[in-house]
Amino acid sequence: MVSYADPGSVEAVGAVEWVESGGGPLIAVPEVVLPFWTGADGDELAPDYDRACEVDGSAGLLPVGNATALVLGDDPAATAYLPEHGTFVRWFAGDSERGLLARVPAALDTAVWGSEVRWRVPGAVVLFDAARPGERSTKAGHLRIVLEPGRYAVRAAHVEPDPRTWIGLVRLTPLGE
Repeated sequence: MVSYADPGSVEAVGAVEWVESGGGPLIAVPEVVLPFWTGADGDELAPDYDRACEVDGSAGLLPVGNATALVLGDDPAATAYLPEHGTFVRWFAGDSERGLLARVPAALDTAVWGSEVRWRVPGAVVLFDAARPGERSTKAGHLRIVLEPGRYAVRAAHVEPDPRTWIGLVRLTPLGE
């Protein structure tokens, strides 16, 4: 887990925790099935990491145990979760954390959202580098995200508020059971 905030921006925007990968996709795995995610260490012909790399686009779903994980593909960008927006924010380009985060509300309003997938979660999920096994995911470089159990509509967008700021958005919208 990385925090890019300088002391001045912590006061202005709050401490935002960012997760990075070693080059592949990030994955949000329901906490209750973390031991079933093998990452790149799997003994089978197609380890879980390979399955995550095959997900097309900015967001997709993969079965893990008796649940489903959300793969944030397309780019190994640093990613944070902003609960006040119900959105994963992916930092593709930007001069500062403060500048990028300041542009998120307008980016959410102007985003052209991709197709929707439906994700059922049993509760909290852990976001981490998909190459890591789930059992080691909470040792470092992860973010635990508390979600209410239920179904969510997941939609992704790429927004460029200015030539130097590119933001990826993956929004989770709760759906009725």
